[in-house]
Amino acid sequence: MFSKVLVANRGVIACRIIRTLKTMGVGSVAVFSDADAGSQHVSQADEAVRIGPAPAAQSYLDADAILAAARTTGAQAIHPGYGFLSENAGFAERCEAEGIRFIGPTPDNIRAFGLKHTARDMAQALGIPLAPGTDLLSDAEAARAAAARIGFPVILKATAGGGGIGMRVCEDLEAVAEAFAAVTRLGGANFADTGVFLERYVRRARHIEVQVFGDGQGRVTALGERDCSLQRRNQKVIEETPAPFLPALTRAALIEAAVKLTKAANYRSAGTVEFLYDAERDDFFFLEMNTRLQVEHGVTEQVTGVDLVDWMIRGAAGDYSFLETWDGQTRGASIQARIYAEDPSQDYRPASGILTKVTFPHDARVETWIVDGSEVSAFYDPLLAKVIVTADDRPTAVRALQNALDGSRLFGLETNLAWLRQVARSDAFVSGEVSTRALAELQFKPRTIRVLSGGPAMTVQDYPGRLGYWDVGVPLRDQWIPWHFASATACWAILRARQVLKSPP
Repeated sequence: MFSKVLVANRGVIACRIIRTLKTMGVGSVAVFSDADAGSQHVSQADEAVRIGPAPAAQSYLDADAILAAARTTGAQAIHPGYGFLSENAGFAERCEAEGIRFIGPTPDNIRAFGLKHTARDMAQALGIPLAPGTDLLSDAEAARAAAARIGFPVILKATAGGGGIGMRVCEDLEAVAEAFAAVTRLGGANFADTGVFLERYVRRARHIEVQVFGDGQGRVTALGERDCSLQRRNQKVIEETPAPFLPALTRAALIEAAVKLTKAANYRSAGTVEFLYDAERDDFFFLEMNTRLQVEHGVTEQVTGVDLVDWMIRGAAGDYSFLETWDGQTRGASIQARIYAEDPSQDYRPASGILTKVTFPHDARVETWIVDGSEVSAFYDPLLAKVIVTADDRPTAVRALQNALDGSRLFGLETNLAWLRQVARSDAFVSGEVSTRALAELQFKPRTIRVLSGGPAMTVQDYPGRLGYWDVGVPLRDQWIPWHFASATACWAILRARQVLKSPP
């Protein structure tokens, strides 16, 4: 086993990995940019090394700086988490060349599945169902011709895309030409790859993925499936396991296909095979393979009793005995909601600033990197926390998630917490009749007051005589301010306010 592991990431996932390293008795090394000098992953790790200024390209994506930090601290392995360098085959090769273990798939695995169109070719060769689609397209005219042949609607995808970036749904030929230019631009800017291909788009689709783990020698086990259908602009919002209303035979076929694909590639470590499921036809199609730990891995851990980070670290050290000792059973239901620093009333614009008060319920598993006083930077992904609940059955888990979100409090900047509370009570989610389009039909009505001009500082006195506080931009339902205070004079004062008391008495 390793004595020291460097975590080449930040935020939620860095804290998550460090927690497992401590449980295993393995030393941890954090890396941080100037923007993250005061972040929780820095204080939680045994050692921390500055790797550069705030922009990710000059810090968390700087392979030279990260490898130098590993050499300086004597780290024997690097865990990349998700995002950043986690699916960079070149970085994985450099680690191995320097005698540092890359905790994840092999470089060949990453390359084989890293481009969606080559992954489709592998799946097709194995007889795994694919949505009607194309190879890489040369230009917009080729895309228009392919769309006309396949039939609308279609979806254009960047072959190197991820996280919902580089996808456009097209309803007609004119939209295809416009989307082709946009997707090409996004692919080049975000992934340094302008390759684009096209697939048939299923309007009421469900997004179902299978968690797998392999030893790199052809032995692969599946740890159940997750339903990730509740998405906003192709970005997952709520994930759960097991997938609701999934026929047993279909579930078995999905798992069989995932294992078949990854076995053929001699897949190593944790990975996720993603499928598009058409519930009306009880049909599924291969989408892509993610060669890393997923953001939503926690729900799988809750129902399997497995620590996937522990498995990844032990596997990288050459110990895969856990594949023989795990009983292969899943128990109960688990659901996760992602809390972001973003403003749903302003087209989900990312928010930055200082969190003045952070409270989460004690009866939920909360993966987070924030505490009172944490500064949320504009340089990185705005994920603040993942709230995970587990119960014996789905209805109980749904109520648990609703209660956990109600019991969460985040003050100081805008978040999607109030919107998540509404999502958790939506008919689509509560019933389990989810689809990737369900949230597009959800009408969010924020209960907020927006300050448009400056004015004097103020406090608010409520009727019992207790000093309350009001946080600019945060929904009033989350505030201490009493509703009866909303007189004409008070509303004028609030709208004129520029600075407010930022912490409760």
